[in-house]
Amino acid sequence: MYKNENMNEHWMKLALFLAKISFNQGEVPVGSVLVHLNKVISIGWNNSITNNDPTAHAEIIALRNGGKYLKNYRLLNTKLYVTLEPCIMCLGAILNSRINTLIIGASRKNNFKNILYDTNFIYSSNSFKIKIIKNILKDECSNLMKKFFINKR
Repeated sequence: MYKNENMNEHWMKLALFLAKISFNQGEVPVGSVLVHLNKVISIGWNNSITNNDPTAHAEIIALRNGGKYLKNYRLLNTKLYVTLEPCIMCLGAILNSRINTLIIGASRKNNFKNILYDTNFIYSSNSFKIKIIKNILKDECSNLMKKFFINKR
């Protein structure tokens, strides 16, 4: 089995593959992978434009399908891999889902003063915290985003 660092890169590579699907569909290239006990239970990529749905972000799609898979709206013992730091809508859904770990590829610039702060934990209540791991395959995730916006200009 992989070491933890290698597993994070392994699952982020899958999230990057999904982000490239978004890219090829003309969507903002974000991919997301939800892992439960070292098994992928759900995936998502941005589909807001394609589906005319402002909530069809990669994270939301992965969380929705993960809830269906686990038959629970609490996604305990899960890790969510996402190629780009979540927006406020997605962060709210992530906090409410009670995932254990959020693994991020690239950070957003000017994202409400970096909503995930400079800490490794964010708290949704006094008794619950989500561990955050940042900058996994940062360059690859960042470069895909840059390429998308250069092509849009």
